[in-house]
Amino acid sequence: AMDGAPPPTSPTRLSVYVAVSQLLGLTLLATTGAWLGRYRSGVAWHSPLQFNAHPLCMVLGMVFLQGDALLVYRVFRHEAKRSTKALHALLHGLALVIALVGIIAVFESHRTKGIPDMYSLHSWCGMATFVLYFLQWFLGCGFFLFPSASFSLRGWYKPQHIFFGIALFILSITSCLLGITEMLLFKISDSYSHFVPEGILANTLGVLLVAFGLVVGYVLTREEWKRPPLAEELALSMDFKTLTEGESPGG
Repeated sequence: AMDGAPPPTSPTRLSVYVAVSQLLGLTLLATTGAWLGRYRSGVAWHSPLQFNAHPLCMVLGMVFLQGDALLVYRVFRHEAKRSTKALHALLHGLALVIALVGIIAVFESHRTKGIPDMYSLHSWCGMATFVLYFLQWFLGCGFFLFPSASFSLRGWYKPQHIFFGIALFILSITSCLLGITEMLLFKISDSYSHFVPEGILANTLGVLLVAFGLVVGYVLTREEWKRPPLAEELALSMDFKTLTEGESPGG
């Protein structure tokens, strides 16, 4: 681009994998809605159906939106870094809000029906994932979106942020799989082993969750698909380092 050449375009295969991820994501949302609507009587807030808001919100927030937030830096490869950061944080924040609605739904439903809370492996993993996800979002905003840390501290934290971002995405999918199994065992334990339609549909949802996670994970781990830094970003990075650490750009 510095020699007057047009900016590079996104790799063709990257676009294909991102498109596949979105198709899988929309399909898993539709499958979740079909399961809840066809076999669990739908979703309503102040009613016995309030619990059903929980799986819908967790799949939408902690899987689909979280996955899309992770893909932002691959999809928007040549846009301004500040805008990309803001979109990344916005999607994660929206995922948090939707997941919080899902958590409130399950606690209120349990209280109404007299069901104990936080005793299952699903609830332990799910709550731990949500709390760590919030901390990850909060620290990410502090370090990168509204940076007040030094250049060296941001450089140290960035690999931790990337690792925990992928780890929390995996934990989110794992918690959903545990939740699907737990719900099936509670609702259709007597007929689940007979390959009833509800069990097959819910198992299909689990497979879609795994497939979505694998495609997103593949895109995130391809080194050649990482977002290349723009020339002005490199210059700003050096200026920030000079201001925060007193180093010369050439040093």
